[in-house]
Amino acid sequence: MTDWLSIAAGHAPLIVSIPHAGTIIPGEVSGLISLDLARRDADHHVDQLYGFAADLGATVIRSRISRTVIDLNRDPSGQSLYPGRATTGLCPETSFDGEPLYGAGTEPNAAEIDRRRSAWFDPYHAALSEQIGRLRALHPAIVLYEAHSIRSHVPRLFEGELPQFNIGSFDGASCDAALTDAIAADCADGTHVVNGRFKGGWITRHYGDPAHGIHAVQMELAIRGYADEDGPWPPHWDAVRAAPMQARLRTILATCLDFAKDQR
Repeated sequence: MTDWLSIAAGHAPLIVSIPHAGTIIPGEVSGLISLDLARRDADHHVDQLYGFAADLGATVIRSRISRTVIDLNRDPSGQSLYPGRATTGLCPETSFDGEPLYGAGTEPNAAEIDRRRSAWFDPYHAALSEQIGRLRALHPAIVLYEAHSIRSHVPRLFEGELPQFNIGSFDGASCDAALTDAIAADCADGTHVVNGRFKGGWITRHYGDPAHGIHAVQMELAIRGYADEDGPWPPHWDAVRAAPMQARLRTILATCLDFAKDQR
């Protein structure tokens, strides 16, 4: 564990990756217009929401660095995950709403992006790769579960209200369809979609290799399911409000474990 990277190594065939819950913006990151704006698009409280995961034997990897500093779930080449659609890059220059994050002329240049990659992106992915290798040596198959959340309404990114549960498998390329089907069944009494607006980020797409026993799936939650989106921002953690969602997520992670254990 470092001051920004936490790894709780379990032995079950499940990794929960939490790359976007962090809000740390190191002092050497300069040029930002507003620290509050820079932290607005975090996956607020997702680390607390999945706080039970280690009790299931899962390996939990999470970053405390703000996604504004560097987005650990973007293609490091800078290529868009959703060509032709609004999105944010490896070192975002705008918020989800399209607001500039940096003053004119202070955006991170190529050298600064490389520095941030070396400091945070590369270590996160080295840790993730190491845990994938360790667990694959123990199990015929594992599930890599990407834990995310976002505001229910972000007009620049999607129309209307986002479904509560957004399951992504890169259109079926990153995991067996039986896994997404089983997760969707766990979400059947709530609004949900498989491979809708969110098909899985770079982590899901890069590491998912079902033919070799690595089944990667992303869950993008609408924040309204566990926190108040209408009050002050960022929303406060409310354990009572979050409890029903945590119970649902516990069922979903149990489904992931059952799926992995059934693979041969």
